[in-house]
Amino acid sequence: MATVTVTVMSLLLLTRLPTGMAHQDPPSWGKPRSHRTLRCYSAEELSHGQAPPHLLTRSARWEQALPVALVASLEATGHRRQHEGPLAGTQCPVLRPEEVLEADTHERSISPWRYRIDTDENRYPQKLAVAECLCRGCINAKTGRETAALNSVQLLQSLLVLRRQPCSQDGTTNPMPGSFAFHTEFIRVPVGCTCVLPRFTQ
Repeated sequence: MATVTVTVMSLLLLTRLPTGMAHQDPPSWGKPRSHRTLRCYSAEELSHGQAPPHLLTRSARWEQALPVALVASLEATGHRRQHEGPLAGTQCPVLRPEEVLEADTHERSISPWRYRIDTDENRYPQKLAVAECLCRGCINAKTGRETAALNSVQLLQSLLVLRRQPCSQDGTTNPMPGSFAFHTEFIRVPVGCTCVLPRFTQ
């Protein structure tokens, strides 16, 4: 009788949840959830196509987000590498503890990754640091080599960004040059990699 009562109570609570809360799947990288605004800004209202300042009020919070905070250091590193030579290959590395003891987390991990800068002129922030896993499997801590006993998967962080798109001042379907509408999107950005058990064993 107690079990039946608990079940009924649970169902009643679910029916009281706001619409969409009971099944709220987060958007994936490349498949954003958007909230559109209707205002179309003319070229005179915008400076070189940039978003109006009052729409960029989240910029201070963006600077605290890892995908944004890493951009400056990645650009500095990339500038140095232009003079030092090309990047090493992106294949799964051999982990040698004596060589990575002082390295950053993404190089010491048994699911190592690298960062690249993703640039989108129609998104604010326009530049984001995106993690890319270097291995399909994970590195065996004893041998230092890749093993298929585990899988490398991306770790995703939700980030609210601002998106611009061409629009029309007169309400027609033909956008006017230099005019843009802006809306927000939640995207999920890869920020690292980790090891998991494979879904299927061979």
